[in-house]
Amino acid sequence: MGVQDAATFGAVKHAVESAFSSGRIEEFLRSLERGKLRIRDWQAVLHAGKLGANTRAEYERLTDGDQGQIREFYLASLEQVQVALRDKFFKLYAYY
Repeated sequence: MGVQDAATFGAVKHAVESAFSSGRIEEFLRSLERGKLRIRDWQAVLHAGKLGANTRAEYERLTDGDQGQIREFYLASLEQVQVALRDKFFKLYAYY
């Protein structure tokens, strides 16, 4: 399935990539912890502005299909976080 709005899609994808980059991941996880957010709750993370001030508005401009691809990319990214960090921020990853 192709991306409908490549520029906006790219901006949102970049925001996710940036949050999960090796230089920012611990800061990102700490901000979720302070906000009492679960990492798998995409909507809560997005609405809290944890991926950047404009990311929510950009995401909402995307088509449903593009939004789905971004959600899947986000969920795949959070599963690739190093085990040591996942253990350190266990509560963020817990399902309860």
